[in-house]
Amino acid sequence: MSTADLGFARVDLDREHRQGLPEVVYGPGKQPGQIVAIVRTLLAHNTGPVLVTRVERETASAVLAAVPGGGYAPGARLLVWRPAETTDFAVAVAAAGTSDGPVAEEAAEVAAAIGLGVRTVTDVGVAGLHRLLAETERLREADAVIVVAGMEGALASAVGGLVACPVIAVPTSTGYGAGLEGVTALLAMHASCAAGITVVNIDSGFGAAMAAFRLAHVLRRPR
Repeated sequence: MSTADLGFARVDLDREHRQGLPEVVYGPGKQPGQIVAIVRTLLAHNTGPVLVTRVERETASAVLAAVPGGGYAPGARLLVWRPAETTDFAVAVAAAGTSDGPVAEEAAEVAAAIGLGVRTVTDVGVAGLHRLLAETERLREADAVIVVAGMEGALASAVGGLVACPVIAVPTSTGYGAGLEGVTALLAMHASCAAGITVVNIDSGFGAAMAAFRLAHVLRRPR
């Protein structure tokens, strides 16, 4: 397996061949110059989309000035070069509340950048269950549903009982004290009575989008 040793990082050049996407760069803790070097390496040795996650606006501007041709989604804090062509694998991103919006936006922007068809369903938390029920048919049309919810995380169970497709649950740190910055939602989603729900890390919209990509990638794989 080939890597590029940049001194401060060993860039995985083989990941696109193994998994269908180039290595994704996690932005926090990296200097703009380091991000620039990694992005240039990935662009030179791969053909697919190159992503940098969790990048603040000032850093994004510096990186884009050095590596033109990319785009920045400020709500998702996502840098993207060479976004993939949209496939027919449809992902619905359902957010419980407006406060869960940034995590849901990260999930939606990452999913779109890596070629998944994305539709969003907003503010359908279980405190007003009729809001969710009104969107049931839209959710059932999707090939996978990403559910983004904080507080007690109950939306994942509710959606899991309504749809047949895979449900990927993202607990968020939204909530008051006993929410424990997302731990309560995380444990509730793991303990869901709706069988087969996949749960990713707290606030990880990125992780949810990548889980959906793996489903889509396996379906497209030659048998």
